[in-house]
Amino acid sequence: MNAVVKTKIASLHAEPDTHSELIDEVLYGMPVEVQEEIDETWVKILTFYRYEGYTLKSNLHIGSEPTVNWVYEANDVVIQSFADVLAAPKIQSENIMTLTRGAFIKVVLEAGLDTAWAKVQLVTGEVGYVRSAWIQDRVKVYTANEALFRKQVVETAFRYMGTPYRWGGKTPLGIDCSGLVSMAYMLNGVYIFRDAKIVEGFPLRKIERENLKPGDLIFFPGHVAMYIGNNEYIHSSLGGNEVNVNSLSLQHENYREDLATTITEYGSIF
Repeated sequence: MNAVVKTKIASLHAEPDTHSELIDEVLYGMPVEVQEEIDETWVKILTFYRYEGYTLKSNLHIGSEPTVNWVYEANDVVIQSFADVLAAPKIQSENIMTLTRGAFIKVVLEAGLDTAWAKVQLVTGEVGYVRSAWIQDRVKVYTANEALFRKQVVETAFRYMGTPYRWGGKTPLGIDCSGLVSMAYMLNGVYIFRDAKIVEGFPLRKIERENLKPGDLIFFPGHVAMYIGNNEYIHSSLGGNEVNVNSLSLQHENYREDLATTITEYGSIF
């Protein structure tokens, strides 16, 4: 059964229990497949990026023709950390809801609308207005220009700089290591596995250290970081409490021995 997330963040749990491990956050407007109805409250879902878990049924808009159409028509994405959807195209108007970076949204045309604003349709059919600079076209197919992709994915990761660490998180409210790299890739049209490992069937493949370039990933036991060049990497680290940059160079002030000495492998889509 098709469904779409209708809340700002749909928490995905390991078990149908709010006290069970938070394993992912599915963001507003993202399509999912309901695999099983557990009870009146919980459903098991499969995300469009092939990650599964349990979420509250109240997070979802389930099984209607508009839901199916949404998958094809929600062709825009929020790129600002947070974006208010307002009832009218002026800052003094009522806030309908707030979306986070990565939320899928549908832009509808309105003749004569100030270009500073975009009229958007929500999952429920309600319409509102968002600042145009805060959204962009969704990248569904990544650029074939390798140098450009590497530049873009690193720049996207840096948008989360300073974001607090949150286990299972995937937004500027809080993000974990695999959340950071998977969102940086997703916003540039590539879907990699949500957890900190290379999994067959996803585009990431193992490479050797000498082939490591900016935008590639570095794997540690239970952790992943993005290489940014100059022997440095950006990551969301529980030990660092937030998204920050560390170095693999022993002489660098941001060197972390616990990570630099425990690298398990390197991954690239190229």
